[in-house]
Amino acid sequence: MLKLEARQETSEFWRYASPFLALIITSFLGVAVFLFMGISPVKGLSMFFWEPIKSVYAVSELAVKATPLLLIALGLSVCFKSNIWNIGAEGQFVMGAIFAAGIALTANEQSHTSYWIWVVLAGIVGGMLWAGITALLRDKFNANEILVSLMLVYVAVMVLNYLVYGSWKDPLGYNFPQTKTFETATQIPKLIPGTRVNIGAFLSLLGVISLWLFLTRTHAGFALQVGGMAPDAARYAGFSSRKALWTAMLISGACAGLAGALEVAGPLRQLTPFVPAGYGFAAIIVAFVGRLHPLGMVLSAILMSMFFIGGELAQSRLGLPRSLTGVFQGLLLFCLLACDTLLIYRVRFNTHLKSQ
Repeated sequence: MLKLEARQETSEFWRYASPFLALIITSFLGVAVFLFMGISPVKGLSMFFWEPIKSVYAVSELAVKATPLLLIALGLSVCFKSNIWNIGAEGQFVMGAIFAAGIALTANEQSHTSYWIWVVLAGIVGGMLWAGITALLRDKFNANEILVSLMLVYVAVMVLNYLVYGSWKDPLGYNFPQTKTFETATQIPKLIPGTRVNIGAFLSLLGVISLWLFLTRTHAGFALQVGGMAPDAARYAGFSSRKALWTAMLISGACAGLAGALEVAGPLRQLTPFVPAGYGFAAIIVAFVGRLHPLGMVLSAILMSMFFIGGELAQSRLGLPRSLTGVFQGLLLFCLLACDTLLIYRVRFNTHLKSQ
């Protein structure tokens, strides 16, 4: 029978190479999926790996998708490094979008051109408040942050639906569940003219540098990492677990809320029921595929955005279900976990059976 035996030491090379191996295995499994569905694997894989990068406009759309994924993943990495399992970034993303939309709807044609800054700040506050609920319940009542943060996702979605189907519905929108289009002053400025890329892409790259500096050059970042890797050592050193909890959750909520604000005041330009696009859950995969490293998460965010765009293209051009995006995301995560398991353990064949 098969037996997993812990390795005495793990390979540093394979620790960083296993995501690439997982991607290769995912591609082969994708070939099998396309063959099973009667689609040419070359056409199918080209929707995911070639079409999103074959032109300047395609690359710009890739950046639009990668921006919220990267921002949310950066915040989640702080939590995961602290051994705090914030699974509800999707809810914090939605609440950030709601708060941002609330401020955007107060603007008018005479509003100053810098009004969008208040929209972004409102989104950050909304995400922090939603993440703060999880931190509060974990801190005061020792509630499980996985369950609390996950359940708050559905609460946030219900709040969103209540608003867009109710008091915030555009009276001139032909009864569609959406707000009015935001005023120009509240929309995020474009970074590259002629594309949908806005300054959110720049902010996400700035966040990469800020996270690296925070984790490697500050006492608070060091305390967070020690608390995640060696809780007993952190307590012995006098690091506060409560402070680490609140710091990690608020940073994560701020990043998710910022992503929500940039999404609703950027490409969407209005609040709709389609704001929760799954970015918060996909960012969990982005964080782990990127090995919780800022640069690694840039690459994994680009890869995950290729999956999002590829799924949309496969639906429109090949007639495949849009859920194929989730299939590829799940396959990538499964393959990564399998590779990591074999990185930590080796498989042994135990031929000696104990007699009863």
